[in-house]
Amino acid sequence: MSGDPTQSFRDLIRRRLSSEAFDPRRPVGDDQIRALVADACEAPSSFNIQHWRFIAVRDAEARRRLCAAAFDQRQIMDAPVTFIVLGDCEGIDRLPEVMQRAVDEAVLPAGKAEAWQRLAKQIYETPQLARDEALRSASLAAMVMMLSAEAHGLASGPLIGFDAPRVKSEFHIADRFEPVMLLVVGYPIGGPASRKPRLTVDEVLVHDDGADL
Repeated sequence: MSGDPTQSFRDLIRRRLSSEAFDPRRPVGDDQIRALVADACEAPSSFNIQHWRFIAVRDAEARRRLCAAAFDQRQIMDAPVTFIVLGDCEGIDRLPEVMQRAVDEAVLPAGKAEAWQRLAKQIYETPQLARDEALRSASLAAMVMMLSAEAHGLASGPLIGFDAPRVKSEFHIADRFEPVMLLVVGYPIGGPASRKPRLTVDEVLVHDDGADL
């Protein structure tokens, strides 16, 4: 990698590909899993509520149950760990605790923390807005985890093809949590995948007026 941090980051995001083939003989250890989650937790979230939660599915029987709930996508059985990425639709409940930590660590003044709590309660008392933010924040955390996996020499692949009610039932997930995606992580096997063509900047960017899209 280049010594230029900007170029290093560009190299990282261009190396990252959604992998479908994993080496089932190479485990991902506890320390690696914790490092991935620690990096994911640096993602931004509204009012710092941190709506994300993760279930690391590693046991062979648990992977079989998850695979069955995900329409038998084989990579769940091959990858040593699949994260069930959850959004907490009632994350506002944790906001007083989160704000108190910020006050105790002198990150926020008490008055601003109280104002944030009042405003967040007004916004997220609407269930649809609460769910929208849970999905958004959990997705941001999942993207950071994918980049972290790449930086750690691992491959990853997000999966949206699964039966969410079945996943919740199989893994005893409370109603407040919404399965956002499954994220398979492990060591890649086989040759490097080809990057699929991307739309150009000019095809996705306009300035000031969405009518030009």
